[in-house]
Amino acid sequence: MKKFNITLLFTIATLTAFSANEKVATPAVSSEPSLLGISQSQTLILILLIFALVLLFVSITLLNAFKVMYQEQVNPTPYAAPLKEQVLDYDSWLKTKNTKPSIWNKILSLRPIEEEKDLVIDHAYDGIHELNNPVPGWFNFLFYGTILFGIGYLFYYYIGGYGLNQDQLYQAEINKSIEDKAIYLQKSANAIDESNVKIDNSAMVIESGKAIFTGNCVVCHGPAGGGIIGPNLTDEFWLHGGGVNNIFKTIKYGVPEKGMISWEKTLSPKQISEVTNYILSLEGTKPVGAKAPQGEKYEPANQKVNEVKEDANKK
Repeated sequence: MKKFNITLLFTIATLTAFSANEKVATPAVSSEPSLLGISQSQTLILILLIFALVLLFVSITLLNAFKVMYQEQVNPTPYAAPLKEQVLDYDSWLKTKNTKPSIWNKILSLRPIEEEKDLVIDHAYDGIHELNNPVPGWFNFLFYGTILFGIGYLFYYYIGGYGLNQDQLYQAEINKSIEDKAIYLQKSANAIDESNVKIDNSAMVIESGKAIFTGNCVVCHGPAGGGIIGPNLTDEFWLHGGGVNNIFKTIKYGVPEKGMISWEKTLSPKQISEVTNYILSLEGTKPVGAKAPQGEKYEPANQKVNEVKEDANKK
């Protein structure tokens, strides 16, 4: 038995070393839920939980069976005479009741202290005697069960490549976080309006805004923003207020009485923000053939005063 255990341990160590050196191709990782609506990691946890419950049930059953077998071997039950021929006094019945092992002793396969003399092994060292008290069968069952489970786990995740190992699970979490970030940015971009839009001079935003402007606004404002039917967008004068908030608002709702349509159903809030920032970047470019200034010169200080007046009028 000892040789078998040693051989088994060496086999597990060899398989572990082999799997550590072998490069397993990383399968395509998807963060989409499985057929049951749960992720792969949650499915694995569910399988392990079911396995643990089954193992616990089997362990308890075997514990009871081994206990009965052990008691029969240690204390064989003598032949019981018919009930009418048995004569038991109260003291004998009480003694039998008091020596009945408890549930805790049954679970741990403990022997009563009165039986210790029967368990003493002959040899001793410095007056210390050893008891012949073997490990319970249910404990050995659990021990070898963990070895079998370890072999299955090793094959499933590292040799067979059927499941995701730790590195692949980490990559799956990274991919999931990237998807969640994209969803969050998409939602936050759609939440932009004239009250919270911000100035963004980054090259990516300006290029995207320029593409939107070229595809939708050049008919009225010219390819350089100098104005054709619509006003000049490259100077400091504005008909409907300058600044990022007013320009966003004008693009979003339009000016129907002057022929400018509303773009809120055509462009997303993010796109309106991008084209707004592109228009702000045109200030001072002075394209050839630009229209004369129209409206009032925009100054941030005057804009704050006008906003206060508008709020007062609304109240």
